[in-house]
Amino acid sequence: MADAIAGQDEPVAIRTVALTRRYGAVTAVDALDLTIRSGEFFGLLGPNGAGKSTTIKMLTTLLPPTSGSATVAGIDVVAAPREVRRRLGYVPQLVSSDSGLTGRENLLLFARLYGLPRAEQAPRAARALEFMNLTEVGDRLVRTYSGGMIRRLEIAQSMLHRPPILLLDEPTVGLDPVARRGVWDRLRDLSARLGTTVLLTTHDMEEADALCDRIGLMHGGKLVALGTPAELKAAVGPKARLDDVFVHFTGGTLDQGGSYRDAARARETARRLQ
Repeated sequence: MADAIAGQDEPVAIRTVALTRRYGAVTAVDALDLTIRSGEFFGLLGPNGAGKSTTIKMLTTLLPPTSGSATVAGIDVVAAPREVRRRLGYVPQLVSSDSGLTGRENLLLFARLYGLPRAEQAPRAARALEFMNLTEVGDRLVRTYSGGMIRRLEIAQSMLHRPPILLLDEPTVGLDPVARRGVWDRLRDLSARLGTTVLLTTHDMEEADALCDRIGLMHGGKLVALGTPAELKAAVGPKARLDDVFVHFTGGTLDQGGSYRDAARARETARRLQ
């Protein structure tokens, strides 16, 4: 069973203790202490280079910590990485669906990769298409999908093995407002109907405000603010928006920081989702 939060009865989905990742002399994540409750919709915000993506990579076992620890569903990411991955769904920023396959074929491919029993693969794919409102386009090639359809398909792929925790890295980058809200609706359904814990990284303050129960703001590899959107805005001022919170705690702007690779990756993702 997952650990209990001190003084509360809610089980913990994700916990990090002094989690640190260094690249030579550069500390990307600096002694991060973070607890995310089961069933919570949690936003991890910050400028490019703040340590968000590095944190996600450590939680998904793609990158080992330099020091400290992290548990996912009560399982240590270093001691049992395979068990951790079985309990996670992950939607990276880069488009991961195969455009040369249909939506259904993509789902069946992921079902096989997840090791689902053969008899369950087709029914789960069909249910995933229905849940994400993609049944009518399930047998079309993904290259004909809109950006919003692609993102909903990728969320469906990540949830085929019914993981209790879903990690999303910039899931709506490059989408128009209508497509973005369609993705929001499906994510709300996952959280409300299935009790899925969602960890979201985003630069879209409207998205974070609309979806997240709590928000952690990172800057320079450290967690510099933590609370509900309402609590964070109230701490800055009576008329503050989440954009103001971001600037207040990071001392910068929403588009500041990051490397050429960060910018190129975001632009490529936006281009492919158009």
